[in-house]
Amino acid sequence: MTTIVGVHGIGKYHYYEEAGGSAAGAAEAMRVKWNAYLHKGIAGGRAGTGDYFAEIAYYAHHLHKGPSRPPKEMDPPAKLVFADWAAQLDGRLPGAAGESLTAIAHRLAGWLLDRLGSNAVRFAEDFCPEVAVYLGGGDPRVRARDAVAEVIRRRRPQVVVAHSLGSVVAYEALWAHPDLGADLLVTLGSPLGMRNVVFERLAPLPVRGRGARPPGVKRWINIADKDDIAAIPPALRPCFDGVERDVACNIDWLDFHTVRNYLACGSVDDYLRPYVG
Repeated sequence: MTTIVGVHGIGKYHYYEEAGGSAAGAAEAMRVKWNAYLHKGIAGGRAGTGDYFAEIAYYAHHLHKGPSRPPKEMDPPAKLVFADWAAQLDGRLPGAAGESLTAIAHRLAGWLLDRLGSNAVRFAEDFCPEVAVYLGGGDPRVRARDAVAEVIRRRRPQVVVAHSLGSVVAYEALWAHPDLGADLLVTLGSPLGMRNVVFERLAPLPVRGRGARPPGVKRWINIADKDDIAAIPPALRPCFDGVERDVACNIDWLDFHTVRNYLACGSVDDYLRPYVG
């Protein structure tokens, strides 16, 4: 049977808390859900589940220092990520000379709320702090990357499906451990090409403005929803060598980034179906 490993995205620390501080418990809870999401796509929307994912590589606990709490004001690194990221959403964002980071964050949050609704603001509250912690370097980045590498080494998957920030962690894990690989890497809603936030801070650094497919990966398919505000730019071929295809999809303009919708959409099915029978 084909082995498929998933790598989760942002906002998944609550699984760790709900599992009593167990990364394995968090990973298993997510695996059950990912199997049900993919089954919906494979089975044409019918309810039920299948045994598609062998494991979800879980790393969220490495990006948090303690219990999750209600949203609070972002710290300065997260505000910088917020400003650099949101500025790419719309070139007409208003600005004011000499604005503080706090003022910029408040203005951008209001703009997101007006343009995309509360889902976008909640997304930003998860996305920016976790990206800031991961790309800030040091132990959290190494531990998260190594956690993903350990699952890939143990499972030896034919397919790796990486969502959101998980695509960044998987990309760096596969480069850091070139003995690891997969027949197929599928990235979903990936921010890998996001300028000033992710792309220029990748390890390894892009060479002459271009990244590259990890050496152990035979094929790389990138899938992004047209309204996914994390996938900027949605296409990765212009900035990464070795991406076989950029696939555009339309999952839900209000629920634009969830792995639930990505796995249930036909675009993902087209590439995973040969591996799941």
